[in-house]
Amino acid sequence: MHPLQVYSEIGPLKKVLVHRPGGEIANLTPKWLANLLFDDIPWLPLAIEEHDAFASVFRANDIEVLYLADLVAETLDADLEIKYQFIKQFIHEAHVTSETLSEVLFAYLMSFSSTKAMVEKTMAGIKKDEVPNFQKRTLSDYIRDYPFVTDPMPNLYFTRDPFSIVGNGIVMSKMFTSTRSRESIYGDYIFKYHPYYSKQNLPFYYERSFPSTIEGGDILVLNQHLLAVGVSERTHPAGIEKLAKNLFYHHDTSFSTVLAFDIPKSRSFMHLDTIFTQVDYDKFTIHEELQPAIKVYEVSKDLKRTQKLNIKPLEKPIDQILSLYLDRPITLIPCGGTDIISSAREQWSDGANTMAIKPGEVIAYERNHITNDILDKYGIKVHEIPSSELSRGRGGPRCMSMPFYRDNLPK
Repeated sequence: MHPLQVYSEIGPLKKVLVHRPGGEIANLTPKWLANLLFDDIPWLPLAIEEHDAFASVFRANDIEVLYLADLVAETLDADLEIKYQFIKQFIHEAHVTSETLSEVLFAYLMSFSSTKAMVEKTMAGIKKDEVPNFQKRTLSDYIRDYPFVTDPMPNLYFTRDPFSIVGNGIVMSKMFTSTRSRESIYGDYIFKYHPYYSKQNLPFYYERSFPSTIEGGDILVLNQHLLAVGVSERTHPAGIEKLAKNLFYHHDTSFSTVLAFDIPKSRSFMHLDTIFTQVDYDKFTIHEELQPAIKVYEVSKDLKRTQKLNIKPLEKPIDQILSLYLDRPITLIPCGGTDIISSAREQWSDGANTMAIKPGEVIAYERNHITNDILDKYGIKVHEIPSSELSRGRGGPRCMSMPFYRDNLPK
């Protein structure tokens, strides 16, 4: 059994990574919401209950649930030098410029008796009043009314975005916003230094150090030959081209085509999976209002020029494009139905962002009852989970999960 395997969006799920919301949510305040990419403040105790209900659906279906903080702690506990390295890199990426403060923070983080508690503190954000003998050292310290030495990372429970498992390898994200750029450090350390994953010779198809942005919410693995990747607010066309070249030319993979979905650039549609997910062999959810605005391009090997790509605009409706590449008739199920009000409301609350656990069986937010009823009418089994707090972060069940292993579909 390969340690990582994802060759579809709907293959029976066997192992998945999530992050249980923690102190990073408790550290949200109205004044700093926009900076931290939240529209409202979730109530942490209920958010945890909702997330536990989410994880319980996986377990009830014999899916192994991994937690991000656990894997990072296991990584750092295995090698003290790697732990030192991680803390120093974390402080550097938090833009702590004072050498004295960096030393104080290093000592503070090393003082935790539990590595997992230390990891969770890096995620939650470190407040000035938590740092022993904190002193104002810079002009910014005196002028700026800001409580944190290192920012919280409240978006971490959306584990879909900082990296993606594609085939048997890893696409480590180059995050679009500075707020989220540090999130990918955790996955990077897991796959490079964890006592299990570091020994598996896992290929990296993209690195967080690459110049062009790409995020996991824009990447859909449609089969062993085909990816769909969103050109979105968060993923740049150059990032897609770099990923395609790495898959086609620089690694031994089965992937031969990328369909680039150019979608409107908006926080409402920040990633492709906020408007489009696969729920069965021949069925996808979609935000109907945007269909006419989405343009699709085929990215493939250029057979005449070495190490080059061939880009071809596809001038057909999305269902016909998918039918052509997936070799079967495709049905697009409208999120919220055809009513413009219901459609917009349920897309905003992530009605299109379903998480397939096997063909024709998905997890979805219970609040999107119109979408869920439509899915049921199309024969899709829907596991509904509560989301009054989780949905305040602008992400659904797919956003909150990163598959590590799916069984391959029959060919």
